[in-house]
Amino acid sequence: MAQELEREKNKFSIIIPTYNERLNIALVVYLVFKHLRDIDFEVIIVDDGSPDGTQEIIKQLQQVYGNGNVILAARPKKLGLGTAYAHGLKHASGNFVVIMDADLSHHPKYLPSFIKKQMETGASIVTGTRYVRGGGVHGWNLMRKLTSRGANVLAHTILWPGVSDLTGSFRLYRKSVLEDLISSCVSKGYVFQMEMIVRASRQGHHIEEVPITFVDRVYGSSKLGGSEIVEYLKGLVYLLFTT
Repeated sequence: MAQELEREKNKFSIIIPTYNERLNIALVVYLVFKHLRDIDFEVIIVDDGSPDGTQEIIKQLQQVYGNGNVILAARPKKLGLGTAYAHGLKHASGNFVVIMDADLSHHPKYLPSFIKKQMETGASIVTGTRYVRGGGVHGWNLMRKLTSRGANVLAHTILWPGVSDLTGSFRLYRKSVLEDLISSCVSKGYVFQMEMIVRASRQGHHIEEVPITFVDRVYGSSKLGGSEIVEYLKGLVYLLFTT
């Protein structure tokens, strides 16, 4: 009964950064609404000036679900992942914030598990993980799986972060905790996620994990390239000496 009352008081702001996600965003939003029927939430889509018509699709979604339930937080161009979350937070009215990708790699069916885990444990952060029993990756070839696993093992060896999946970007935060972490992080791109969870662990925040299966994008092209891998390695060195 107490958990039910707590859930009724909580509101979840789901921040989804987008760039050229016209083919994915409508399905993602539909699935969020499907799986959070009894939850107070809003979807905040931070679009970085997508030239493919993503914003036009979002405006259509607002007509379907309502402007107060689907919020378009547009920016003129690509300005980085960390600043996208910060921009989304300006529009967030919830006391909890979920960050997730728009490319269907993070299935909204896991959202109730994140919320349940937070309610049961009182965690400040609940993070999805590919690297515990029940988690995994679908759609990657062997080389990409080995690269990802190797990068994660390397990070664990160097940083000892206390979580199993450092680079995952499907997470639930207390809003106040996310605001503090964003203000203290300096990394950009994919390293940003790693810095946030490492700093959260170092600061003693209560972190819980939920197993998820990461699914490679179906539509559109991946934003991950060689430059991101170089930045990842540089980020490891930076975090080794600053956290």
